[in-house]
Amino acid sequence: MSTVDELRPLTARELLELWRESGEAAQEPLERALLCNARVLAACCYRGGERAFSDEREVLSAMTGRQMESLLRQLAQGRQPAAPAGAENPGFDEARFHALREGC
Repeated sequence: MSTVDELRPLTARELLELWRESGEAAQEPLERALLCNARVLAACCYRGGERAFSDEREVLSAMTGRQMESLLRQLAQGRQPAAPAGAENPGFDEARFHALREGC
């Protein structure tokens, strides 16, 4: 799975448009829901400030259903994805960093 470091929520109107477009592309309810979820993730997932996925096909090819569900839950709850293991520096002192930054 591609690393996703930011989730940017869509407006209600954008979600509705994706749902309608998915209904035109797939009539079967489960297929429509999966396609819509993939389209939502393609629009909301970012990595390094750029979209993490070019389209719903890339999402469907790269992620399992559980991975999609996890990101969608985080998006719905307004949370951001956790940093990948080892990405955080355990010796980093955020308070000291801000104090030094303000002193410049």
